[in-house]
Amino acid sequence: MEPPAGPREDSYEDLYEHAPCGYLSCTPDGRILKVNETLLAWTGYERAELVGGRFPDFLDVGSRLFYETRYLPVLRLRGEAREIALNVRVADGALLPVLVNSVLLDGDTPVVRTAVFDATMRQDYERELLAARRAAEASETRVRILQDASSAFSRAGSEEELAQALAASARESLDATQAAVLLLDESGVLRPAGGDDPFAELRSAMLRFPANDALDSRGPIMLQDLRQIEAHYPALLGAARDAHIEAICATPLLDQTGTPLGAISCYFGRHRVFDPQNVELQAALARQAAEVLGRVRLEERLRRMALHDQLTGLANRQLLAERLGQAMTSATRTGAPLALIFLDIDGFKAVNDGLGHAVGDSVLRQVADRLRGVVRGGDTIGRFGGDEFVVVCADADEAAAQAIAVRISDAVREPLAGVPTTFSVTASIGIAVHHPSNGSVTPEGLLITADAAMYLSKDAGKDRITAVGI
Repeated sequence: MEPPAGPREDSYEDLYEHAPCGYLSCTPDGRILKVNETLLAWTGYERAELVGGRFPDFLDVGSRLFYETRYLPVLRLRGEAREIALNVRVADGALLPVLVNSVLLDGDTPVVRTAVFDATMRQDYERELLAARRAAEASETRVRILQDASSAFSRAGSEEELAQALAASARESLDATQAAVLLLDESGVLRPAGGDDPFAELRSAMLRFPANDALDSRGPIMLQDLRQIEAHYPALLGAARDAHIEAICATPLLDQTGTPLGAISCYFGRHRVFDPQNVELQAALARQAAEVLGRVRLEERLRRMALHDQLTGLANRQLLAERLGQAMTSATRTGAPLALIFLDIDGFKAVNDGLGHAVGDSVLRQVADRLRGVVRGGDTIGRFGGDEFVVVCADADEAAAQAIAVRISDAVREPLAGVPTTFSVTASIGIAVHHPSNGSVTPEGLLITADAAMYLSKDAGKDRITAVGI
């Protein structure tokens, strides 16, 4: 018996045009190439009004800023961006809250494909946004604080600068005696990052602080007087009295997913009844700071990616050139010798061709790890290209450079994980030692000399060290 006939899907085009979500295709800079009927119905625009325009131009001011500072960097870095909350301005001027998922397709003509989901039902988000708006509009002073904070946060180029700006804004917003910003480190411990922390000396003790509980509860902790401090945090009472602190307010820093990043703690020299509007302003500052913190950390990752080899994590050519130039400038100023070690992995091509690129990549990572383990702490290690590595050794004469090169040679020669012993992997090493008293030399000249010395080692039978003075 044949199954009962259901609705027919006559064409993929029909599936695209009438999908239960909006679809649009854009150029990487946001120029709209194609939209489906669903998105047109939701927004009320004609197709000609959207196609050819820029997607960010149809967003409200806050969403456009988020699009430029967070969405685009994530999309370019990861090739995709998921569950990004934006507000689209529709044809009648109203705002349509949406969630978008985007993927960047590389090729001769790169294109960004985006699925748009109607987020109107996210009532919690709407209420939070409305509450934040009302709190900001309730007072010109609070609006000014938010504007000044936004300007200060946008200028922050590091976590420390952001923490200092946030502490200053928090102190002003609540008229606090002191304010401190604490950020979670990699081990999950809150560390002072900006402002003035009256409990800094107690942080190393195994004590609970209001900031810890604010993070755990994902909400503010408010202690209006010394009696409440004593009741909830008796171990802090003595330090609070010594610092003339009688009230504390702690607000968590959370990213958009609710993951804790840190906390703001404000301290007051008198009994304090906390105004809900001021507490909400503190929360608004925390949200702004959390978004900027995400941007600062993303930019730091991008800067690191731009200066480091993605496979090994070592310095790339750009960073090597900077470090070598700095080392040569220092050598010229101090008269100390400078050594450059250039090594090529013998037998790497046989491994890469015979065992595959995955094993070859593993060999390069293992060699990088071994280099880190045998060079001196202040030396710069870089991947020059392919299976070639360079080590910049400041304040190193021939004897010191030779000792480092021997350690490198011995380390590379050790068996490698995933490589059968039938494959021989060694290093041909060239050393160029520059003595400033012998005259000036360019970084390129030093590299060329070390490279030539490496080839002398390779021509002499490989797995050798050749040193040249310059």
